[in-house]
Amino acid sequence: MQLGVNVPNFGPGTDPGVLREWARVVAGLGFDLLMVSDHVAVTPDVAERYPEPFYDPFATLSWLAGASDGGLRLGTTVLVLPYRHPLLVARMASSLQRLSGGRFVLGVGVGWARQEFDALGVPFGERGRLTDTCLGVLRETWRTAAGDAPAVWVGGHSAAAIRRVLRYGDAWHPLRLPVERMRSVLADHALPGFAPRIALRLTDAPVEEADRPAGVGDPEQVVGDLADLRALGAETVVLDPYDGDPAQTLRPEAAWRALATVAERWRMTS
Repeated sequence: MQLGVNVPNFGPGTDPGVLREWARVVAGLGFDLLMVSDHVAVTPDVAERYPEPFYDPFATLSWLAGASDGGLRLGTTVLVLPYRHPLLVARMASSLQRLSGGRFVLGVGVGWARQEFDALGVPFGERGRLTDTCLGVLRETWRTAAGDAPAVWVGGHSAAAIRRVLRYGDAWHPLRLPVERMRSVLADHALPGFAPRIALRLTDAPVEEADRPAGVGDPEQVVGDLADLRALGAETVVLDPYDGDPAQTLRPEAAWRALATVAERWRMTS
């Protein structure tokens, strides 16, 4: 099972130098995949958690593809498909796949920020249908084009999201769920793949809540979550050290220490 990291491509502490350092740290700790987020119009509902500067995911990953180790995979978690024309997404994703030497993973979702949808002139209530349409166009475009298509990881855990995974996806990419919730979905559906994104929030003592999200707890609990997810068939698990406070981007060293702790403990048990 491979491990990835969701890297903040936004916030007051993020600049090109910090992004390069993130890539260096992620690769140096032995992680396999670096992923970034997506927003286009940083409206007030977005800015509370993901403020400016917000670096475009395709531009950021294209730049990092040239600046990072050739073995490090790169991806989006998640690209909001209704924000862009599907043919534009197809072109940008296939270009990044080729420019990176086949290292790109396209994680996708329907989006949540109503004000951002309004700013872009995209009907919020149609986002599920628009996402399905975009995925259909992507698959058809790549089917008829030369070259390898990127893997598509479909986010969400609603019934509609699971249907979307089954119809269009290469893997289910749930975000920040408890292990038991993911286990239940996997028991009910024969999904094409499984690549969850989980939190990374280390605590000094075990977290005893029954609905504890995967990745939240002391190091032994987090490593146990990884082992459980591997047993459930996860090909990749993405760790997300960002907890919603933009000030965290000013202190990336705390996230790097947490990642180093988990990487070391995981190697000892693998």
